[in-house]
Amino acid sequence: MEALLNTGSTIDEGRLAKGGNKYSDDYTKECAVCWLCAEDYISLGSPEKVAVTSRDGTHTVAVYSKVTESVKSGHVFIPRSIWANVVVESSTFSTGSPLYKGSTVSVEPTDEVVLSAEDIVLKIYMGGE
Repeated sequence: MEALLNTGSTIDEGRLAKGGNKYSDDYTKECAVCWLCAEDYISLGSPEKVAVTSRDGTHTVAVYSKVTESVKSGHVFIPRSIWANVVVESSTFSTGSPLYKGSTVSVEPTDEVVLSAEDIVLKIYMGGE
């Protein structure tokens, strides 16, 4: 499924991040999540987890699915976090800030492990396991 990705803060994301808990299980449960409307969730087969892939297909992150009425069909939301940063387009259009709203991504069911914030840094950004 192709969708428009929006990212942003949630109350709990901010509370956990500002409190220095980015490596906690609570932070992973709050932020390693892709919010989908019920219609899109069902069309994907009601998966526990989804793989979100960047527009150019070069970056993918596995996150948990969350059904919500807060997003429309064809849109997904991932709380502002390292999981979202994996798939946010890096182009800043000369503004110095990436496109955190409205990036095209693909979303599909996955059985991949949802990595912790620490593991994302080590695997994706540091190139290790």
